[in-house]
Amino acid sequence: MGVKRIYEYKPIDQLVFSDDFMFGAVMSEPKICKGVIELLLQVKIDHIEYPELQKPLTPFYTKKGVRLDVYVADSNRVFDVECQSYKAENIGKRARYYQSMLDIGSLARGASYSELKESYVIFICLCDPFGAGLPVYTFNRKCRESAAVELGDETHHVIFNAAAYENETDPDIKAFLLFVKNNKVESDLTREIATVVQTKKFEQSFINEYLAWTLHDQDVEMRGRFDAYADLIKSGLLSVETAAEKLGITKGELQTKLDNMS
Repeated sequence: MGVKRIYEYKPIDQLVFSDDFMFGAVMSEPKICKGVIELLLQVKIDHIEYPELQKPLTPFYTKKGVRLDVYVADSNRVFDVECQSYKAENIGKRARYYQSMLDIGSLARGASYSELKESYVIFICLCDPFGAGLPVYTFNRKCRESAAVELGDETHHVIFNAAAYENETDPDIKAFLLFVKNNKVESDLTREIATVVQTKKFEQSFINEYLAWTLHDQDVEMRGRFDAYADLIKSGLLSVETAAEKLGITKGELQTKLDNMS
């Protein structure tokens, strides 16, 4: 009897726009990326300098990096667009961290703080992260003592809740949120996105990259779980047999890995 593996990734033909890798691939199309941002923020973008998928940003003072789903810059603004297909926890602190990564990435060494670009951190969530039933939550920093006084840091955090698409009054945004939630096409933009999604599934380069991405994430997750279980085993809090079962490998395989650590 074989050992059951712990990883389950969608087959390529079942991927939809809201799936992490597909979202990044579709948003790498400048026309679609521009259209989505302009729709959601109701702003005009003069041009897109670059859409850079899963841009890795790691500040010099920490080992913890972050991969931005889609990191885009136009001439005077930067945008981080994230799609959350699962219940997002600590979304406020995640937005804060992503914001800091955007600022570090956009400000050249030695440049003045005044040169920081206006920035937007955008979350597109399938589940309501706050439970208030709103289709969109917009956060800007203002003075508690006087709402007329703004901090002027030019940062914006905008979180869309696809689960509440029925409560959205703008028909185009409503159609977009409906598409994100239920994969139902009811607008020109979502029709264009759906077409690109289907096209990607037959592109060999996309297929190869998706398979490589899943294998990489599996490896990273396995290493993290192994290190955690190894510490528990060393402390006597977990048996080798139980850890092996949780990792989806045989006891012998795990013991060999533990021996190699010594």
